[in-house]
Amino acid sequence: MSKVAVVYWSGTGNTEAMANKVLEGAKAAGADASLFTASDFGADQMDDYDAVSFGCPSMGSEELEEGEFEPMFKSCEAKLSGKKIALFGSYGWGDGEWMRNWEDSVKSLGAVLVHDSVICNNEPDEDGAAQCVELGKALA
Repeated sequence: MSKVAVVYWSGTGNTEAMANKVLEGAKAAGADASLFTASDFGADQMDDYDAVSFGCPSMGSEELEEGEFEPMFKSCEAKLSGKKIALFGSYGWGDGEWMRNWEDSVKSLGAVLVHDSVICNNEPDEDGAAQCVELGKALA
């Protein structure tokens, strides 16, 4: 059974709702999946999981959240090479540039993206929720 971590930061609850759907998908596919907020996860835990999904909304001028999420993610970067990774997050404006930049960053670090990243405009709708479940299944 693969061990999956779903790690997220959420300001309004939209990315948290997505994280719960990713967790649901991973468990449905038979994974031993755990949910973490960004402040409860770090590089030292990366080796404990076969796959990790990171979720963060777009902040400011299409950037990752800088207070908790980005420092945690930066600490994990050295452990991304060869690791199965999936990304998700919500946004309120823009066109998803932050996600494209984030994908390029994790690919350049050698991570294996197991599913197309999922982005939802504000709260995940039925289709967005379904995509999050599929992303979770791909991690397992």
